[in-house]
Amino acid sequence: MARPAEYPPMKEALRQTQESRLLQKLNPMQVRFGRILEMNTPEVEDEVRRELDENPALEEVASPDSVPEENGTDTDDFNETADELQLADYGHDDDIPSYRLSANNNSPDDIHYEAFGASDDEDSIVEAMDKRLAELDLDETERKIAAYITGNLDDNGYLTRPLDAIADDMAIAEGIDVAPATLKHVFDAIRTLDPAGICAVDLRDCILLQLQRLDNSLVRRTAEEIIDKHFDLFSKKHFEKLRTRLSVDNDVLQDALDLIRSLNPKPGSLLVNSRAGERMRHIVPDFSVDYDQTDGSFSVSLLSRVPELEISESFRPEPEPLHISDSRRREARAFIKRKYDEASSFITMMRMRSQTLLAVMRAIVERQKDFFITGDKSLLHPLILKDISASTGLDLSVISRAATGKYVLTAHGIYPLKLFFSERPTGDNDASSHLIMQTLTEIITAEDKKHPLSDEELRLRLLDGGLDIARRTVAKYRERLGLPVARLRKEF
Repeated sequence: MARPAEYPPMKEALRQTQESRLLQKLNPMQVRFGRILEMNTPEVEDEVRRELDENPALEEVASPDSVPEENGTDTDDFNETADELQLADYGHDDDIPSYRLSANNNSPDDIHYEAFGASDDEDSIVEAMDKRLAELDLDETERKIAAYITGNLDDNGYLTRPLDAIADDMAIAEGIDVAPATLKHVFDAIRTLDPAGICAVDLRDCILLQLQRLDNSLVRRTAEEIIDKHFDLFSKKHFEKLRTRLSVDNDVLQDALDLIRSLNPKPGSLLVNSRAGERMRHIVPDFSVDYDQTDGSFSVSLLSRVPELEISESFRPEPEPLHISDSRRREARAFIKRKYDEASSFITMMRMRSQTLLAVMRAIVERQKDFFITGDKSLLHPLILKDISASTGLDLSVISRAATGKYVLTAHGIYPLKLFFSERPTGDNDASSHLIMQTLTEIITAEDKKHPLSDEELRLRLLDGGLDIARRTVAKYRERLGLPVARLRKEF
């Protein structure tokens, strides 16, 4: 047997290398401060209340008005009636007899009103459709099918799922095998309900449903043919091609187009309470900016109702004894120290938050004085985070967190802080994006709708007004305003 070849011995050596790495680590306090800085006024008020409940070392600073009298309870504030004293004898409100809570001092001919609950909101679209389904002559199975169909309507009144998928849902959930003819029959019946256009599958179908409800006329037939056979030309506003395809004169085509524009593209909006649909989130401003016309100065203040905090006297640190033999005493001292440190850190973070927010808001006011004096958005200057950082010395991430979700109360209204930040269109242009978009809106509003301006023509109009920006920048601001290209703005 051949002897295996021997490998040459490996050389072992110890080496020492040196390298440098730049690492950035956030401690827990920095992470929590960033989270608190992002909070708006209601959120930070809730955070303070939660901290007061959880940390016994933290308490509110007593206001001078809450200091009790030297002689104990002030007898001048005692104004309870005899009936209230008798009710206080009962241990719980449920123990009070009903006759104690009512007064029979009405005359026999008085009108008695029963209290009832009322809701400010009307029915949802599904509930409103359920009431309308009662108008249809349907059996029990067909009503279940109708309920499934109307349950898949969106807020605009459009059917969001195909009929075969709804049939599968009923087969799985109800164990009902729906025949396609029955499903189609119920679907067509729902589409006859008011408002016209309900349960449409798309915009084209919605318009056709509404046109079919109108009286027969040349204009209605022309409008129906436009939507049914030439919807693509209509959506792209190729009116000359439409007139050629339909073989009608300009007056008939114009009347048909006006009829189509008069229809409701969102029939479901008629079923939902407009107040509920237009309800806006209640905004609580975080800052208040006041302008003094006498000396031209601004005052910036925080509007939060966060109380001033302090550490409870019973949690103040005491000199540590040389030797503690009792383990319970050691645990108690450790608990007191931990809660003291948490309370101290929280108070420090709240002070840092107030200082940071005020510094950022004052820097914004300094850069946007013209707006805070007049309230004219066209006077807003270009402003980015780096500009605030240069004024305050704060990090960009800190400024971003301080401005996110915050609102300011001025003499001209409540505005989000993000309104005051806008980039420069070009490096040497001091016009803000707000001024450009306002000027662009005015130009497009005043243009000839039969010959709308292209982006290049809009650029030249802006240049005449002293705003020199590129054509692609014009297109970007036009799209941000939600305005289509010139061809889609054309009117016949």
